[in-house]
Amino acid sequence: MVVIKSYNDLIKIGEDEQLRSKFIADAIEEHKSTARYKTALNAELYYKHLNPTIMNYEKFIYDHIGNKVPDVWSANSKIASNWYFYFVTQAVQFLLANGVSFSDANTKEKLGDDFDQRINELATAAKNGGVAFGFWNYDHLEVFPLADSDDHPGFVPLYDDDDGELKAGIRYWQAGSNKPLRATLYEIDGWTDYAQQDKKPMRAIDEKRSYTTVGRISAFDGETVEPGENYPEFPIIPLFNINRQSELVGNRGTLDAYDLMQSGLVNNICESEFVYWILKNSGGMSEVDDTEFIKRLKLTHVAHVDSDDGGNAEPHEVNVPYEASTVSLKSLEQQLFNDFMALKVTDIAAGSVTATQIQAAYEPITQKTDLFENQVTLFIMRLLRLIGIDDKPTYTRSKIVNVDSDINTILTAAPYLTDEYVTEKILTLLGDADRIDTVLQQKAREQANRFTLTGGEDDENA
Repeated sequence: MVVIKSYNDLIKIGEDEQLRSKFIADAIEEHKSTARYKTALNAELYYKHLNPTIMNYEKFIYDHIGNKVPDVWSANSKIASNWYFYFVTQAVQFLLANGVSFSDANTKEKLGDDFDQRINELATAAKNGGVAFGFWNYDHLEVFPLADSDDHPGFVPLYDDDDGELKAGIRYWQAGSNKPLRATLYEIDGWTDYAQQDKKPMRAIDEKRSYTTVGRISAFDGETVEPGENYPEFPIIPLFNINRQSELVGNRGTLDAYDLMQSGLVNNICESEFVYWILKNSGGMSEVDDTEFIKRLKLTHVAHVDSDDGGNAEPHEVNVPYEASTVSLKSLEQQLFNDFMALKVTDIAAGSVTATQIQAAYEPITQKTDLFENQVTLFIMRLLRLIGIDDKPTYTRSKIVNVDSDINTILTAAPYLTDEYVTEKILTLLGDADRIDTVLQQKAREQANRFTLTGGEDDENA
């Protein structure tokens, strides 16, 4: 049974460094044994086009005495599709490809130049792991995925047993098997670095430091941090995926079936696996002889039959079920699109389609993105509250639209709408939602100037 550590367990051990060090080492081990961690690790492999099921798949045969042995003679192509990466990327980019917008132009500046990129990375990590964590590090956002890999450290969340809120966490990494295991314990009142080497007990390598909010001073020999106060809340915020589970959950079986069928089809064609031999006048051959005969055939593709009764070997080929396999692959592909609620671009790319048809094709991914947008907005609102910014995020979804048709519809209804609303809708369709405030201000100035000029001419005529 896996025991998952919580924030309450950390509080119970107090400030005893020996107990805290052991707690951190145990928490990391327990974290790595959880189903959520293993799912997140596998999801990242699928995202990197490395289906672990197909990559670890081995073919076996049985020898004459029934032993299961690896089949090193027949083809074993391992073809991993890129469907998982496609679906996750489409879901994230549909919401965040155009960045996050705010009503106050200064908000984006306060969040850092790379905020949109970090949110994009965070959303992808949440899709893979079911949850990912954003750490506000003084003046920028850092992304903490759930599972560690060669590319990034992992993160052990420590939730409160009472209210379920994240109130502490352990970030850990190891550069190699012969390198020390490093960890950082983040708490509400600061963070502490730990290290473990050569299977010795984990130990703190520095004193607890505060999350400074005052400032930094660059020095010639490095960087020093001015003493400061901690944030009013824990500066690591979770971003959950829909249902708090990985996109891989429920879809792995279909992905594996597609890859295995595609690989099997190629192997059958390349290796003529659907060929069997009839040996005539060779009744004296034993099962050992049969096995050796097939082994030599696969190695040299030459058959020698030695018989006084005119024995020979006659190959018979069974046609590879190509059409049936292709139909099955198409069926699995459609199931993947349905299960991931993804947009099938080919459905709206062929021929002339109306705005209504485009809207209908987008309906599944729109519904799914609505749910994920709620989670992203919740994360950003908590981040803004932590920093002390009064604003809220908006998004311009990346869509293929019949722009002319939509703009004509808006212009037709314009007499019944406000000028501000019409401007916002048209700019959004044109992909310039971030310029709404600027355009509205410019139009207001032009109208004011026009009014002033008109008033002056009337006065002169009078």
